[in-house]
Amino acid sequence: MLHRTDVADRRGLILDFAGVLTASPIDVHRAWCVSEGLAPGAWRSTLNDHPEGRRLYDALEIGEIGQAEWNEGTAALLGAHVDPVNLMGRAWAGVPAARRMVALARAASHRLALLSNSFGLDPFNPYEHVGIWDLFDVHVVSELVGMAKPDPAIYELALERIGLPAERCVFVDDHAVNLPPAADLGITTVHVTDEDAAVAELEALLGVTAVLAA
Repeated sequence: MLHRTDVADRRGLILDFAGVLTASPIDVHRAWCVSEGLAPGAWRSTLNDHPEGRRLYDALEIGEIGQAEWNEGTAALLGAHVDPVNLMGRAWAGVPAARRMVALARAASHRLALLSNSFGLDPFNPYEHVGIWDLFDVHVVSELVGMAKPDPAIYELALERIGLPAERCVFVDDHAVNLPPAADLGITTVHVTDEDAAVAELEALLGVTAVLAA
């Protein structure tokens, strides 16, 4: 889904975190599961398909529980042998930054907003771990604002905080379900399925070039 306006009129770039500013975590999570003596798909199936796992993750996203409490509850679901201490951090520590997307964000002269469904901030802060927090003028993190994508209200809050009308903003996310509420507000949307392709699309839309550090 893509709505175009002239480059000269576009002044805000709103970026999701996981899968946009990081590489896809799927392979890292599968390898981590194996290292913990679990089936390769145990992480995703527990968080997405197990009713209690889904409930815990939904509660974590909007700040109803903290990461430490989530660690305890989810470790028990994964297996009695799984250590709950810094569970989220251990699973996510090996997920690298998306270097070209981060380079594009650094190169952009536009106002930058982070719009992220949280997976906790303490004891493991994924944004600081990857080193992207200070890139942004505005941070809209679901845990901190009590709502999550695709709730239309969180996109409205991002626009309010970035201080720009929807038609002057671009929103980038790797989950297709998160794009329509932004598009309905008039925000240009870019769906990330491949980092290089998404960066090339954004370079054309924004009139910037992502340059990797040597």
